[in-house]
Amino acid sequence: MLGRAKIPGPSIGAMPEPVPEEIIAALEETWSATANLCESLPAGGWELQTDCPGWTVRDHLSHMIGTELGLLGTAAPDPPDPMPAHVRNPIGAGNEAWIAVRRGVPGSHMVSEFNGVTARRLKELRSFPPERWTEPGWSPIGEAPYATFMLIRIMDCWVHGQDMRWALGRPGDRGGRGEHVALDRLTSSLGYVIGRQVGPPDGTTVVFELEGPDPRTVALRMDEQRAKELEATPQSPSVRLRMPAEQFVRLSCGRESSDDVLATGGVVFEGDGDLGARIVGSMNIMI
Repeated sequence: MLGRAKIPGPSIGAMPEPVPEEIIAALEETWSATANLCESLPAGGWELQTDCPGWTVRDHLSHMIGTELGLLGTAAPDPPDPMPAHVRNPIGAGNEAWIAVRRGVPGSHMVSEFNGVTARRLKELRSFPPERWTEPGWSPIGEAPYATFMLIRIMDCWVHGQDMRWALGRPGDRGGRGEHVALDRLTSSLGYVIGRQVGPPDGTTVVFELEGPDPRTVALRMDEQRAKELEATPQSPSVRLRMPAEQFVRLSCGRESSDDVLATGGVVFEGDGDLGARIVGSMNIMI
């Protein structure tokens, strides 16, 4: 899973009820974009290091293959011994087992396996009756309906696809269903970031402005020691944070340190810059 850590669930706003057909379409679009990227990789591209600690481009695809195989009922391989130093929790250890057995596998074989397992998963998802999507079960954020788990799968796969693209210098898969779901999930955790991680005084207002092909504005206000989403965006918030959506994803998923972002001006502040810097320093929810 993303960052190999448990992530907080939505804490602001009311996310729309997931529609199975839209979930399936988003997974298919995201997986197709990743497959197209990998089909044209030179041999050396597979071994490029990414910003996800310890993982190469190959490892991201191995992770996606392994997760979907596991969801199809395939038993996980034995975990590597010793476990790599970047693994910090049981989810990370489980991910590493699928990755270790694919190191050294030719890239063309990896792409074929990825296409095969995702086709099987899409067929399975399309066969599910409506009640399967509302059935609660395990997910990285705790027990949740299966539809919610699949939204997390969309986010996970889209972000790992971006990890690969950032390392390869091949931008793409922007403005589509995968990015939309990923930004929905990540912005829904801003209440947790502001209210629990930063904890400014009641009355504090914070506005995030994300720029890109799927732009969005999120406004929050502290009330009774909780950060609550506002329907209207205040004209003069305590602090406004403006950044590209890509920068927001990199910060939220721990792909870039807050110190580096602050040093390079990756986020523009209006208002209380000290509060803004504290918020940026607390945004990594995928540690």
